[in-house]
Amino acid sequence: MNRAVRRLVRAAPAAALLLAVTACSGNAQENTPASPSSAPTPSASAGQRTTASTPPSSSERSIPMETKVKVTLDGRLVEATLNNSPAARDFTELLPLTLDLQDFHSTERIAGLPRKLDTDGAPEPVAATVGDIAYYAPWGNLALFYQDGPAPSGDLLILGHLDVGADQLGRATRITIEATS
Repeated sequence: MNRAVRRLVRAAPAAALLLAVTACSGNAQENTPASPSSAPTPSASAGQRTTASTPPSSSERSIPMETKVKVTLDGRLVEATLNNSPAARDFTELLPLTLDLQDFHSTERIAGLPRKLDTDGAPEPVAATVGDIAYYAPWGNLALFYQDGPAPSGDLLILGHLDVGADQLGRATRITIEATS
């Protein structure tokens, strides 16, 4: 699946949720797009609409939907992006990282992280696919999938994706991940 299609498939659940929320709102201004300051807050309970009293802080506004990171696998630069999940944002706080990789179940390359990541607010689980960067919460380790992973699990959080072939990823022994400017 090419990169554009993969992004579209990953964005579809968010678009469906936005459509459902928009269609179900009892707001009389249905044809007028809501401004960011009048959007419901995540803490609003069902059937209750609240408005933000202050605009988002500069740090909230600066978090893009995907964050490019500089990744080097065994000395070779590869393109990579992280998603906007809380765990992925927490992962960026650990950067830069250089980790030794080992094989796990002939499916993924794994490495321990310096600390466990914050998994609060994790998205719905999805099955890992080739190139996915994931976090396995029970062990606190990073997983790089060079084969499609098992069925979705709440213990496995997808953090992002590497644009690299399965063969190169399956042989990798060392990864360096750095934030880009």
